[in-house]
Amino acid sequence: MNSTETANFDLPLPSRNFAATRRVLLVVLVASILIPLVCLVAYAYYDFERRVAAADEMVERMTRVADEHALKVMDLNQQLETRIVDLLADNDDANIRSREDTLHRTLDEIGGGYPQVAAISLFGVDGDLLASSRYFPSPHVSIAERDDFRSARAIAPITYFSQPLRGRVGQSDVFTTTMGRLSLGGRFLGVVSIALKRDYFSNFYRELTGGDPALTIGLYRRDGGVLVRYPGAPADAQAAAGNTPFTNAFRNNELYGRMRMTSTIDNVEKLLAFRRVGDYPLYVASGYAMPSIFQQWWHHCLLIAAFALVPCVVVWLLVAFSIRRLNAEEAAWERWQAEVAMRLSIEASSRQLRRMGALGNLVANVAHDFNNLLMVVASNMELARRKNFNDVESEVLAVERATAGAESLARRLMSVARKQPLKQELINPGAWLTGITELVRSSVRSHVVVSVELSPDLWFVMADPVELELAIVNIAVNASDAMPRGGRLVIRCQNVRVSAGESELPNGEYVLISISDNGEGMSDAVRQRAFEPLFTTKVRGAGTGLGLAQVLAACEQAGGTARITSVAGAGTTVRLYLPRHHPPSPQVQQVPQVPQREPEIEIVHEPAEAPLPVEETEHGARGASVLLVEDNGDVAAGVAAVLEVFGCAVHHESSADAAFELLGQGYGFDLVLSDIQMPGRMNGIDLAEQIMQRLPSQKVVLMTGYADELERAKHLGVTILAKPFDMDDLRDLVAPAVPH
Repeated sequence: MNSTETANFDLPLPSRNFAATRRVLLVVLVASILIPLVCLVAYAYYDFERRVAAADEMVERMTRVADEHALKVMDLNQQLETRIVDLLADNDDANIRSREDTLHRTLDEIGGGYPQVAAISLFGVDGDLLASSRYFPSPHVSIAERDDFRSARAIAPITYFSQPLRGRVGQSDVFTTTMGRLSLGGRFLGVVSIALKRDYFSNFYRELTGGDPALTIGLYRRDGGVLVRYPGAPADAQAAAGNTPFTNAFRNNELYGRMRMTSTIDNVEKLLAFRRVGDYPLYVASGYAMPSIFQQWWHHCLLIAAFALVPCVVVWLLVAFSIRRLNAEEAAWERWQAEVAMRLSIEASSRQLRRMGALGNLVANVAHDFNNLLMVVASNMELARRKNFNDVESEVLAVERATAGAESLARRLMSVARKQPLKQELINPGAWLTGITELVRSSVRSHVVVSVELSPDLWFVMADPVELELAIVNIAVNASDAMPRGGRLVIRCQNVRVSAGESELPNGEYVLISISDNGEGMSDAVRQRAFEPLFTTKVRGAGTGLGLAQVLAACEQAGGTARITSVAGAGTTVRLYLPRHHPPSPQVQQVPQVPQREPEIEIVHEPAEAPLPVEETEHGARGASVLLVEDNGDVAAGVAAVLEVFGCAVHHESSADAAFELLGQGYGFDLVLSDIQMPGRMNGIDLAEQIMQRLPSQKVVLMTGYADELERAKHLGVTILAKPFDMDDLRDLVAPAVPH
């Protein structure tokens, strides 16, 4: 117990929870970061989605406007071509050439009033220019090898839309709509070609976008060819790919649609909307660049974050200032508390020494009187044995075993109080440890592996072998409890020399016995109090707090000491330092003595009885079948004897795990009577819960001697017997279970 703990215990100082205040400040700091950050992220997500939706709506609206515009132009163009074809009727090339002057004026009159029309031209059967609205007389021009002429001849009289070209007649940037002329007999007579100005469409699209560089509008052929695009493609732009979701939608003749894709012309991701222009093989499409949306959104978020950062910085500065002041206050508080505790620790140490002395005297007196009472019990049991027991042999043997355990407890009490008469003997540590190895193995759980490592030529020691053996067993039992899922216990023995300044031990030669486990380990606070009498970390009723106190007492009575090192979660090592014995003559060392174990600490494991079949317990003539689950053999024997007197057939299991496994194999009983506190993975409450879940018709009764377990068990809704209970109560519980 450190000075601060002693001071707090003996004279409570004013309470100041600096850790709680610091946690509150840190929570405020974290909240001032997380809450604005979460709000900013939520707003940014909403704002980005809103901007994307607005851009999507904008391109859809612009596509509709561009579609209406293109449809009007193409309808007018179709009317002009149809009018000219009707005007020419079945005239051949010669007739048209003879009327070139008249046709020139007519064509100029027809197309001259429309800003989109660059020129109207008439071509003959062989692709020669016959008449034009721009020139008279017409220059010698032939388009026989041009794609628009050959395609128009092939699909006449359907209008064909050409790729953009530099007009050889109009000398302008145009694309043409070409309609083939057929005679009444179906003979090809030539084509009527109207060149449409691309600038006309570009200017309209520029006005429609308002000059926004993020917007693009285009007029496309059905095969994906670009007729007009605003803004124009960059100088280093690649040709449009012909196999994209965009062009595939055209080829599939979809009327309209939306998509998000990267343009193959300028490699910019865009939101796209497209519509087919009436019944023509043309499409208009509008797009909005996603990088522009992201850039606008990002700049807006930075602006919002800058405004939100100002109050956050103020809060952070206030928290930092508060933590700094708190640290200074805590340092001053600790200095004042240490000064007070320093004075109180001296008084507390003196009181602790007086309490320990009084405790030792009390333990010695209790152990002495206890031994006197046990002597009376032991002598009377011996008298009963000599009188041949008279049908009470098993009961007398149970009392004798309990007496042996009580004598062992009395020995530990006397040892802790330093009042136990010692029987010092010369011990060869190697032979002695080899002899008690099986006893150690029987003292630990079955899944704990015990190994012994001995150095050669170990020195002899002088000690009480019974006390030393009890110390080793106490350490092994504690190590086993620290390894509930199994582990490894290693006992090492070696010679060591201790020099001045290396430890608190006096200079000299020692035999060091180290017992190491890889169990749960101890905290520093527990390790510092491990050797205190009556101090235990086990559950109430599971430990006396005398085990390690007896270990230290046994070592100190032999002239040595004991030390503990432990790491939480990594294991514990207990080191026993026993001084080397220097015999007066060499002959003494030649006859090492191996002490015999005293009967009172011998551990005997009786084989578990085999489970009875269901038929022998449920349908026998002895009454109800009872599954008794009790880890204490003597208690189980007594309860079983009483149940058998009541006419019950009793099967005993020493653990809840074994009982659960037995029930899982299909064995049935009229009543399951189980103790609560038992070793293993399951206790009695766990067993009752599993039975109620899996076998709801099974009757279960619990018994316990711990008041705290009574409260937990009451929630199960089963009958509970509080130890020690009246056997008439047990008979009343068994009677309804007797089969009729």
